[in-house]
Order: sequence, then structure tokens, then C-alpha cells
Amino acid sequence: MSVASAPAAALRSSSGRRCGVGTGLNGGNKFLMMQRRDLVTKGVALSVCSSLLTSSNGAAAQALERLPFKADGYSFWTWRGRKIHYVEQGSGQPIVLIHGFGASAFHWRYNIPELAKKYKVYAVDLLGFGWSEKALVQYDATIWMEQVSDFLREVVQSPSVVVGNSLGGFTTLFAATEVPELVRGVVLLNSAGQFADPNAPPKAEEAAAAEEEVSALTRLIVKPLKEAFQRVVLGFLFWQAKQPARVEKVLKSVYKDPSNVDEYLISSITAPTADPNAGEVYYRLMSRFVANQSQYTLDKLLGKLTCPLLLLWGDLDPWVGPSKAARIHEFYANSTVVNLQAGHCPHDEAPEQFNAALLQWLASLEEEAGDKPAEPSLQVV
Repeated sequence: MSVASAPAAALRSSSGRRCGVGTGLNGGNKFLMMQRRDLVTKGVALSVCSSLLTSSNGAAAQALERLPFKADGYSFWTWRGRKIHYVEQGSGQPIVLIHGFGASAFHWRYNIPELAKKYKVYAVDLLGFGWSEKALVQYDATIWMEQVSDFLREVVQSPSVVVGNSLGGFTTLFAATEVPELVRGVVLLNSAGQFADPNAPPKAEEAAAAEEEVSALTRLIVKPLKEAFQRVVLGFLFWQAKQPARVEKVLKSVYKDPSNVDEYLISSITAPTADPNAGEVYYRLMSRFVANQSQYTLDKLLGKLTCPLLLLWGDLDPWVGPSKAARIHEFYANSTVVNLQAGHCPHDEAPEQFNAALLQWLASLEEEAGDKPAEPSLQVV
């Protein structure tokens, strides 16, 4: 395996049968080592190491095949009367990729072609995002979980490994707990979602008490005024957020190596904002979903998860740091952590690191399912 990689990625796994990937500098030389460990059922540990020539993430990405940008999108699926955009490439065992907040299937531009060399790859746009319909519905965590679950059931039609970044990670985890028969593995990249606060008051009792205190004056005057104010503020924020210069600035704040923050990426984010319903969708997302996402906590979802979990984490993320990955790993025993030297979107900032780690973990799943013998120990320096 030959992979151009940025700085070191360290792996920690608590599952005796998971595959791990790690890279580290050796005496300041120009080589990075990627180590793979497979612990087979008899407890025999075998490893495969390959040396990796260092390079910048941006330079590495230039060597990768990139998904062509199509202004009209790729394929469409009708879900509950709504148009859903997705990309489909390759053949073999299915992998489904779920983007983060404000992004689209095009955010997997450097991953789809590489993964499709061995697998059937789908990348789907969540309702309200990308090239999917900007539906005027009530957005909450369940709507995307149901969309992904139905996509697996109706389009993919086979147990899949589901991969999600940020909001897409939370959606992936949620879907995996609702349709476990359709998910054979979960991969989270700097996932959204929070653990429950043990000191928080019971939600049901808190909501009931608040309901009793709502007066007619509040319902008829205060609440409409508050909503009108929110619309003005969020309308301005939406206008600001869709400006290419603003998008570029935000991306560069979360991509520690900004080489891949280019016109392709910026256009894939700003183009969908031209939809007439985009502003209203933004308002509903920000005023309702973002403010009410604590109902489904990570501990609740992880408590229901039954499949292997891989955490591919950008350790330099200013929004979701590595401590969150460590906590998830500690909570869920059948998990593997790969730490990448990247920001919030490691799959796009450091695609060769991401692709190599994911492909190796997928290979371990196949070996486990097929009971294949582990590869002999090999080291190349």
C-alpha cells in the first residue's frame, strides 16, 4: 500500500478484532510508518507496516482522482414526494457517505473515486441540503435518520458501511441504531452530537412546568415578536453565510491545511443557496433543529449500537476536538480510533490519509466476516 500522508495518525483500539492504522515520525527522517494490527480469534497478533513518503495534504489531493462537478447533480430518488440527490459509483460491498451541515455529496470528491475502485459507493444529500429538495418541513434529528434509513432500504438494498461527517456523523449513528439489519459498520468523522448532562433536570418535567407557565399574553404577543426578531436576524446571517468570501473564510478556519479550499468546494456550498426556499430552510434549521437537538444524546445512541465503529478524527478541529473521540471510544467497546492531523473535515483536507485508513478498516471487516487468514508480518523501511 502506497499512500502520501501528512503528519502522523495514531490508532487506539479496544476491540481485539479491529484493524488499526497509525503513522509516526521516526528520528526526524522523511518516512511515515503506517502500522496495521489484526488480532485474530486465537489471539495471534500479526502486523503489516509500509513506509509512507511525507507530503502536504493539498499536494496529495492533487494526485487523487476527483469527482467531476455537475451543476445539475447526478442521480435523484423520490422520498416521500421529495427529490433527493445522490452519487453512485463502483461495484461491490456498499458504502454510504453522509455529508455535514451546509455541505453535499460533492464534499466527498476525493473519496468517492478511490473507494469506488473496490466498493459500491453512494453519497447522498440530506433533505434541505446540497442538490436535494429544499423542503419546507419541520427539521429535527429524526427526519434525516428516516431519510438515510429509507435510502438504505430502497436504494442500496444491502447491509452497508455508513460514513458520516459532523451532522452526517450524528445522522449515521442514529440510523444505525434504528435499522441495525441494514448497517454492518459505522464510521464517524468529527461527529456532531453531545453526551447527556447528568446534572440536567428531567426534560419531561421541565417541559411540563414551562407549559403551565405560558400565559395568553406570551402566546399571542411575546412569541410572535420573538419569532419575527429571529427571522430578521437569521435572514441577515443567511445572506452573510452564503457569500463566497464568507464561506471561504469559515472553511479556512476549520481546514488546518487550506490547500483544498478551492473554487470547486466553495461553489458546491454556495450554489444550493440560490434555491428560493433556501433561506426558509436555513431559518427552520437554525431556530428549531439546532436549538432542540439534545433529545437524542450520544450515550443513548451508542447504548443501542450493535456494529463495529471506526472514529476517523481530525485532531486539529477547532469545533470538535479529539477528547470527544476519546470519550466515544471509552463508552463503546467495539470501536477503533484513528487520529488524523487535520481539521473538521479530514476526508477532504487529508483525503489520502482518510482513504487509506478507511480502506484498511474495511478490509479487516471483510477478513473477519469471511474468516480469512491474517497476512504475515512484513516491514519495509
